Amino acid sequence: MNTAVLNVFPDLVPLKESLELSRMCLLDSVASNGESWACARAFRDAATKGIRGIVAHADPVARVRITADGPLYVMPGHIGHVYGHGQGFAYLGRTRARRLVVLPDGSVLHDRAAAKVRRDETGHAAVERRLIALGATARRAEEDGTCWLARALEEVGAAALHHGGCHKYARTIGPHRTRLRLDGPAFPAPRHGTTVRSESVGTS
Repeated sequence: MNTAVLNVFPDLVPLKESLELSRMCLLDSVASNGESWACARAFRDAATKGIRGIVAHADPVARVRITADGPLYVMPGHIGHVYGHGQGFAYLGRTRARRLVVLPDGSVLHDRAAAKVRRDETGHAAVERRLIALGATARRAEEDGTCWLARALEEVGAAALHHGGCHKYARTIGPHRTRLRLDGPAFPAPRHGTTVRSESVGTS
């Protein structure tokens, strides 16, 4: 991740005293309040290692996989309720809006991966294999990376998703956490049923 994500803690050293909670996954069989328990336990352990600030994001936009039986939701999208209403995180609003390239399996082709193909950088072959597995024809020996990528995305049926940004949360943990500052204003955290700016999908 880019350490700029952690700049909300002006008094802490990024990656040494502050971290991002990038994934929290629990089985459906976990009892009620399991998310809060897991967070509290993780933060307690992190605090013993000197971590004093945590940033978390919640993506409210669903991801859909196209199948022979129709669309299948592979990620429903969420507002991060456990952060803003269960763990005392400050809600910092939404991250910047951006355009994503969504593949038929519901995954995202990130800008960095696309750049590797366009510039023939290290790792471009893995990205090409990923697109070929989804139905793109192989790149010809003389074919320019930029031209092939445009053709491959059209062949697999990639779509452009205009994403309004993820919800961003931050909190301090450990001893003396109330003395630490958060840079920027905090807002009321979204609740279930909150209307967010609509996202739109179009062809690539």
